[in-house]
Amino acid sequence: MRRLLAVVTALTLVGCAAKQPTTGEITVFAAASLTESFTKLGKDFEAKNPGAKVKFNFAGSSALAQQINQGAPVDVFASAAPANMKQVTDSGAVTASPATFVKNTLQIAVPKGNPGKVSGLADFGNPGLKIALCAEQVPCGAAAKKVFEAAKITAAPDTLEQDVKAVLTKVRLGEVDAALVYRTDVKSAGDSVEGKDFPEADKAVNEYPIAPLAKAPNAGAAKAFVDFVLSEQGRKVLAEAGFTAP
Repeated sequence: MRRLLAVVTALTLVGCAAKQPTTGEITVFAAASLTESFTKLGKDFEAKNPGAKVKFNFAGSSALAQQINQGAPVDVFASAAPANMKQVTDSGAVTASPATFVKNTLQIAVPKGNPGKVSGLADFGNPGLKIALCAEQVPCGAAAKKVFEAAKITAAPDTLEQDVKAVLTKVRLGEVDAALVYRTDVKSAGDSVEGKDFPEADKAVNEYPIAPLAKAPNAGAAKAFVDFVLSEQGRKVLAEAGFTAP
């Protein structure tokens, strides 16, 4: 009888522990291209866990990886490329196995009405057009380099930006005739930007990994947020933003 009671008590304690709510603040470092989708996921996560608060830092994945390796107090890192995630796993900042949660591809972005009459990727080699690209160390810049190599085009950019949202802003403001950004960014820009597909985009598909940090200040909530991103609800939000499944 005592043995049975002990087992029941143990199971009850396990069940109670499993039902403990996720609380406290977590800091999520995420690629700039995740701004809209992760902002929504953060609100959904907070709604599901009333005692939790999610703070975001959106920027180029290379800059985020550098900040993490310099000791920034971070709970979760979501990168736009495996290479930048590898930088933090190699340093020991991430010890869990990162999970690839979405994929993304590039698209040509032009201002509404396409004033530069851009018709395809070859126009990025036209010195008469104003072109914006991400810097090569940023995932969208590394992807752009791949597609230009695949198309045998020497691009003539007028500006190199440190994250994809900065590139998109140049297009939205009409400061450039064309840029390469992710198709999710074109979608997020609404009617202010037009997107054009090009065949070489398939040569540079970006995979996005996510992982909790080894020294996450709120380890429990960090794991819960990663699980939420990977959940059916998380996948739905990301799909609506234009991301594709891994």
